[in-house]
Amino acid sequence: MPAAIKGSITIEGQSVTITNPDKPLWPEQSITKRIYLEKLAALSPYLLRYLRNRLLTVIRYPHGVEGKSFYQKNAPEPLPPFIRTVIHEDINYISLDGLPGLLWLGNLAALEFHPSLHYAGSSLPCEWMIDLDPSREVEPRIMEATAIVGEVLKSLGLSSVPKTSGATGVQIIVPIKQGVTFDELRKVGHLVGRYVTEKHPGLFTLERLKKQRGDKIYFDYLQHYRGKTLAAPYTPRARPLATVSTPLTWDEVIRNVSPEEFHLLNIEERLRVMGDLIEQLPPQPIELVIAGLR
Repeated sequence: MPAAIKGSITIEGQSVTITNPDKPLWPEQSITKRIYLEKLAALSPYLLRYLRNRLLTVIRYPHGVEGKSFYQKNAPEPLPPFIRTVIHEDINYISLDGLPGLLWLGNLAALEFHPSLHYAGSSLPCEWMIDLDPSREVEPRIMEATAIVGEVLKSLGLSSVPKTSGATGVQIIVPIKQGVTFDELRKVGHLVGRYVTEKHPGLFTLERLKKQRGDKIYFDYLQHYRGKTLAAPYTPRARPLATVSTPLTWDEVIRNVSPEEFHLLNIEERLRVMGDLIEQLPPQPIELVIAGLR
């Protein structure tokens, strides 16, 4: 990324204002805003793939991860000319087109990117995601649970890619062809969720209320729906170690990797070696599973 000149950088022909480049955003990792913007630029070929043409919610931390935060759905004013917005249900969402917009948001201390699960103007899902949400802050069984769900999907003829949420959970992603509906995916999700909770009642739960889950991992098939969001692949997270939501191999899941192993200071090297594991998986025949439920 070009060095800041008089408080701005030129990216793809657009001038992006940079303020307070030395402000600490992740103090524990010594990551300043300048470093963060450099890492965002390196992540952009991967992160933007899952943000483009979607309705974007960001979480901003004006004083870094140790300060207060707020969710932002409505695009903040004033907007630079390279930011495109889309009105959906009376909210003026940002819909990112490229790196200038990503860095503009990074300068506003947007540390997390949570896109809609459908494209702007569409009511159909872009992919299918199952969210495994631990009830405990530290959950040593999360990779065990992930492997179990992966095997069930495989038994249905569906390959998938697990990814860390960057926090405590894991999402399992199944690429799909356009045309499948959210409601159809919910039916498959409910089927898989019931199966794993019946087979492993001490590990999984379908209970939505956290206070009633005990120490079980919530198999959340309901979050994947219109109007909802999940952490984008490759989004940074506002956690002390600057973790990044990272796609995994199934071998890594079996080895019980920790989500804390993947962060802003090492994600570039991983991507150089492994590329985007999600993009490498073709759309799966979910239509056959849906047809079998009719």
